[in-house]
Amino acid sequence: MALPLNPAQRALESMIDRLHRRGRLRVGSLVITMFGDAVVPRGGRVALGVLQDVMGRLRVEPGALRTAMSRLASDGWVIREREGRNAYYRLAEEGRHAFDRATRRIYAGGPPVWNGAWTVAIAPPDDADGVLTDAVGLGFVRVNGNVYLRPETEGVPEIGEALSGALIVHGSSAEHPEAFHLLWPSREIGNAYRMLITDVAALGTAIEGCDGLGGLDAMAARILLIHDWRRIVLRDPGLPSQLLPADWPGEEARAMVRRIHAGLSPASEAWLDAAGVPQRAKSHGFS
Repeated sequence: MALPLNPAQRALESMIDRLHRRGRLRVGSLVITMFGDAVVPRGGRVALGVLQDVMGRLRVEPGALRTAMSRLASDGWVIREREGRNAYYRLAEEGRHAFDRATRRIYAGGPPVWNGAWTVAIAPPDDADGVLTDAVGLGFVRVNGNVYLRPETEGVPEIGEALSGALIVHGSSAEHPEAFHLLWPSREIGNAYRMLITDVAALGTAIEGCDGLGGLDAMAARILLIHDWRRIVLRDPGLPSQLLPADWPGEEARAMVRRIHAGLSPASEAWLDAAGVPQRAKSHGFS
C-alpha cells in the first residue's frame, strides 16, 4: 500500500497536473528552464539520464524528451556530446546571448532603477523589413502601430544595430509618466502574477511548515516553480516601480518564488550532487 502524500507532495502533484492541463506541452521550454536554473550554474553540461529523471518525474514521455532535445540541437540551443555510451548536452554559444539576457530578467532582485530618460523607436510607415522585430526583447513597449517606447533603466540592453532602419529618439521629459502602464496589457500580466501566487501558495506553506520533498521531487518542483515564473516575467516589459499600477502584484509574486526556491534548493542541490552533475561553479540565484 502506498504511503499517503504529505502536503508538499500533494502540492507538487497539483502543479504537475496544471502543467499538463494547459494543452500541448512545450518540453523544450521545460528543458531550457532546467538548464537556466540548475545546469548552467553548475558549468552548463548535463547527462541525458539526469534530464530523463527530472522530465520523467514531470510525466514527460521519453520519446517527447528525445524529440525536444533533437529540436533544441537543430535550432542551435544545445550541443550533444558522447562519452562512451553516455550522452551529454551543453548550451550552445549561439543561444547563449538570448539565454543570458532572459536569465537576468528571471532572477532580478526587483524592478529596475529608472533614470527618468526615455527612448522612442519609430519604424517607417511601410515597414516591409520589420525593423522593430527585436524591440520588445530590448525592453520596448509597443504603444501604437509602429511606435515603441522604452524607459531607460539600469542594465537595459544596448540597441546597437538591432533596430537599424528605425528612427530612434532620446528624451527625458514626459507628463504623467505613471500612465505608461495603460499602454501595455498590464491587467493580463497582473492577473498572471496573481494566479501564480495562488497556484504555488500550497507548496510554500508546506515547505515553511517543514513538510519537505525528497531530492528528485524537490528538483521537479523547483523547475516547475521557475518555469511558471519565467513564462510571466519574459512577457512583462520589466518596468520601473514608478511606472507600474499601484496594486501591481509582481513583487509579491517575486518574493514568494524567491522563498520557495530557497526552501527547495538544499534537497534539490543534494540530488544534483548525487546524480553526478558537476559542483556549482556560480549561481544566478535571486539577487
